[in-house]
Amino acid sequence: MVRGVSVIVGASDAELVPSVMRAVGSQVRTDGEHVTVYLNRSQSKQLLRNVATTDRLAVVFSEPSTHRTVQLKARGVRVREASDADVPALQAYLASMTVELGKIGIGPTLVAAMLAYRLEDVVALEFSPEEAFDQTPGPRAGQPIARAA
Repeated sequence: MVRGVSVIVGASDAELVPSVMRAVGSQVRTDGEHVTVYLNRSQSKQLLRNVATTDRLAVVFSEPSTHRTVQLKARGVRVREASDADVPALQAYLASMTVELGKIGIGPTLVAAMLAYRLEDVVALEFSPEEAFDQTPGPRAGQPIARAA
């Protein structure tokens, strides 16, 4: 998660109707206590409304070359405008995803198109994970991940 892998953000409305969106970037503090995901606002209106209404968020981090996947859930999401200070994180994410998706034959032009953004349209969602789940396909899928002591 720290180096940057595929990130899908989800939130549901009060009736539990889901909305999902691919993040254009992420930043995870090495202690795992603070996570920021970046979305294109213009493409994420319903998801952002859901977060504003329910204050809940689920984020899936998945390594495309292995399908190793972790899901984080949180409340207390802080939504803010992205700024120039976020550009290094967005660039690092693009570079990491270019390498990761290159392993499965997806070229840099497609990766750049998939993760394209205009900084003035990017919104940052910051949160501290409350729950974590192993979502890697297999016998442990759906199992909670215990917090390290």
